[in-house]
Amino acid sequence: MFDFSVVTGWIDNFLTNTCGMAPWLTTTIECVLVAVCLLLMYTVLAMFYIMYERWVCAWFQCRRGPLRVGPWGLFQIFADVIKMLIKEVITLWGTDKFLHKLAPYFVIVASMLVFACLPWGKGLQAIDFNVGIFFMMAASSLGVVGILLAGWSSNSKYTLIGAMRSGAQMISYELSIGLAMLTIVCLAGTMSVNGLVEAQSDTWFIFKGHVPAFIAFVIYVIAATAETNRGPFDLPEAEHELTAGYHTEYSGIHFGFFYLAEYLNLFIVSGIAALLFLGGWQPLHVIGWDGFNAAMDYIPSSLWFLGKAIFVSFIIIWFKWSFPRVRIDQMLALEWRYLMPIGLVNLVVMAVLVSYKLYFGN
Repeated sequence: MFDFSVVTGWIDNFLTNTCGMAPWLTTTIECVLVAVCLLLMYTVLAMFYIMYERWVCAWFQCRRGPLRVGPWGLFQIFADVIKMLIKEVITLWGTDKFLHKLAPYFVIVASMLVFACLPWGKGLQAIDFNVGIFFMMAASSLGVVGILLAGWSSNSKYTLIGAMRSGAQMISYELSIGLAMLTIVCLAGTMSVNGLVEAQSDTWFIFKGHVPAFIAFVIYVIAATAETNRGPFDLPEAEHELTAGYHTEYSGIHFGFFYLAEYLNLFIVSGIAALLFLGGWQPLHVIGWDGFNAAMDYIPSSLWFLGKAIFVSFIIIWFKWSFPRVRIDQMLALEWRYLMPIGLVNLVVMAVLVSYKLYFGN
C-alpha cells in the first residue's frame, strides 16, 4: 500500500535542502499548503454530499432527482452555490449584529478543526495528538456555541427556541457519542488517531471487539445522527413549528455557512465512525486469507477511508428518509433512558473483555 509520507517527505526535503529555506519558513509554507488542501477538500466534499443526499433521497422516494442543469443534473450544485453567493446578506433590526455575524464562523471553525484531524490515508494526516480523540470531542463541542449565538442574537422566538432545542439535543447526545468512543479507546488502549488505525491492521474493531463493539457502533450512529441535527432528530429546524429554526433570520453566505457545516458534519461523524470501528484507511483483511489480503492492499488507502465514510453517511441518510420526525420528549427520552445506560453498561463489558483478553485477536 502506497505511503503518502513519501510525498510529504519529498516536499519537506525540497523546501529545506533544495530551496535552502529556513526551518520556520519551511514550516509556514507547509502549514499553508495543508490548509489549502483541507479547504479544497472541505468544499469538494460539501458539494458532493449535497448531490449525494439528493440522489439517495430521490431513490428512496422513487423520484428521479436533479437532472436538468447539466448532464445528469451534475451542475445543479454549482447553480446553487452561485445563487447563494450572490444573495444579499440581510441583517434585521433588533439583532445583535456582531454576534449574529460571528455565529456562522463558530460553526465552520468547529467543523474544520475536527475535519483536519481525520486520517485520510497512510501517511496522509495533517496532525496527530496522543489525545486525538479527546481533541475531536472537544473541538466538535464548539459548534453548539455558534448555534446558541445564532438563535439568541437573531432576536426571534423561533430562532431562540430552535437554538435551545439544538443545545439540549447536542449536549445530551454528546454523552452517548463519548461513551461509544471510550468503548473503542478501551479496546485499543490509545487515544491517538494514528494509533487507532494501526491497531486495526489485522482486523477492524467492529469485528475484533465482539458484541460490545457492534453495540457501540449502533449507539454512535444513532447519537451522531442526533448530534448533527439530521432527521428524524431535526427538531431544531422543524419547519412545521419553527420555520427554519436557529438560522431562520440568516441569508446569503451566512446561511450558506450553516448549510455547508451541516453536510460537512455528516462527513465528519461518518469519518470518525470509519476511524473507530471500520479501520480508518486500513483495508479489509481476513486472517489466513493471504491472497485476498494482498489484493485488498492494492486499493489506495484514501479510497478505503472515503468509501467507509460514504457508507456510514448512507446509513445516516437512510435514517432521515425512512423515519418520521420524533417529538422533543421522545428524542430526549431515547438518550437518557436508553442510549446512555446501555452505553455505560457496554463500556463496563468492554473493560472486562480487555482486562481478561477475551477480545478477538488478543
